[in-house]
Amino acid sequence: MSFRKEMEKYRDVDEDELLQKLSEEELRRLEDELEELDPDNALLPAGLRQRDQTKKAPTGTFHRDNLLAHLEKQAKEHPDRDDLVPYTGEKRGKPWIPKTKVVDPILEDVTLEPELEEALANATDAELCDIAAILGMHTLMSNQQYYEALASSTIVNKQGLNSVIQCTQYKPVPDEQPNDTDVEETLLRIKHNDPDLVEVNLNNIRNIPIATLKAYAEALKNNTVVERLSIVGTRSNDPVAHALADMLHVNTALRSLNVESNFITGAGIIALVDALQHNSTLQELKIDNQSQPLGNKVEMEIASMLEKNSTLLKFGYHFTQQGPRLRCSNAMMNNNDLVRKRRLESGPIFPKCRTNV
Repeated sequence: MSFRKEMEKYRDVDEDELLQKLSEEELRRLEDELEELDPDNALLPAGLRQRDQTKKAPTGTFHRDNLLAHLEKQAKEHPDRDDLVPYTGEKRGKPWIPKTKVVDPILEDVTLEPELEEALANATDAELCDIAAILGMHTLMSNQQYYEALASSTIVNKQGLNSVIQCTQYKPVPDEQPNDTDVEETLLRIKHNDPDLVEVNLNNIRNIPIATLKAYAEALKNNTVVERLSIVGTRSNDPVAHALADMLHVNTALRSLNVESNFITGAGIIALVDALQHNSTLQELKIDNQSQPLGNKVEMEIASMLEKNSTLLKFGYHFTQQGPRLRCSNAMMNNNDLVRKRRLESGPIFPKCRTNV
């Protein structure tokens, strides 16, 4: 809780306004500090891991052609080094003689019965492949053709010897279609409380402004229809998480919220989980796969908050520590047991929403 209170004072800070007030010298110093934030990042080039610390002034104008001419002249004037052992052309060792190819002895002609000789002479490639498969030479066909030839009395390999180099053809899997949700139109439908809009899916739409995402959260405060909201991969950050937390304080219709694969830090995640104390209708919350790990301290606070909640049934997050993971699992199990018990007693599955004073 102390970490959340400490980060609360930075909640409404406007970064753009602060940057506009900085002077040119302060911006230069800020740029130097940012360049030194991650010197061990192997994904960055060497020149971008640390700022240039050279203080020596240039000695003069750089001329590339003059430098290349000077290097070439210096290389030509440099004397060659004498060989330690002079070359005399003397041959040492035994000369290499290629081995003669060993000719296999002529195999004795095998004679078969006249009927077999005639049948093999008139057999097609497909029939020969089937015979070879039955005799154990299954390399002349694919595994599927080999097993079918053993179980069938008809010719299975219709392609003959050409099937040796052919592989099994698999059906191509088409790529997932891009999300075609109209962001502005959906926002208007939420504001007008459209009765047909039950699910809002903005997954993988990366060009949504932060202000628009916050407007979605503001519009959901008075919406009584939308039950599922998913903003996976929308580059949402802490301001969006805080706006969604404020929405959960008053919303009474939302059942599922998915904010996975975004840029929300521990402060925004704690704000979302803490808002569950004022919400009794949300049943599913997914927060996994953020841009940076939350840390042990944040995970312990999440587990403590979930133990105080009695309505959340599914929580999507992969804990790094066994302790918080076990506590969260027990909390979700207890909540599901409560729902099962209310169902058996023929009572309301979820308690009525608490009114905010």
